Amino acid sequence: MPYWVGALGAVLFVIVFLLDGMTRPGYSPSRHTVSALALGPRGWLQRANFVVCGAAITGSAITLLTSGDHRMLGLVLTMFGLGLVVSVVPMDPMRGYPPGTPERDPAEFSTAHAVHDGAGMVVFFALPVIAAVSAFALPGIAWTVGGLLVALVLLVGLSAFDRTWREDSPTTGTAQRSALVPGLLWVALVFLAFA
Repeated sequence: MPYWVGALGAVLFVIVFLLDGMTRPGYSPSRHTVSALALGPRGWLQRANFVVCGAAITGSAITLLTSGDHRMLGLVLTMFGLGLVVSVVPMDPMRGYPPGTPERDPAEFSTAHAVHDGAGMVVFFALPVIAAVSAFALPGIAWTVGGLLVALVLLVGLSAFDRTWREDSPTTGTAQRSALVPGLLWVALVFLAFA
């Protein structure tokens, strides 16, 4: 699969969740996670976003993995793309979304929620690894410095997301996006480096 397809998938994923989150009734982009968009009447849009964009990233990543060059980068990108696809398994309704859902977490999480959390761990672990590996896999000082800086930004963003999630902070969604947006845009740049 052409590398530009993976780049398009990464950028499209960001555009869809940003626009959908800003226009979804009862949804707060600053509080709620991107995954919560897969719930409710318009949830089909984020579910399609997970599958279509995740598949585009996975396809281009497999091309890189099997090309013989940059196998480690191709492997981590493949894991990331597959993590997005599996994220289609929905999280449990919680924290006031969809509207009418109790503000608290459920007393017990479903098996589907556990699968979603596992996929999310793969996605969020892979992003800084992709940045760090690309810093050494791609030629030139710009890739080295850029990759290391992006990896650092992602680690800080993921730390903030972890803290805000555990505290059920009103800024959880913002913290998550502080890692997702730069991480996915870096993924797009990495694919374009091979296009």
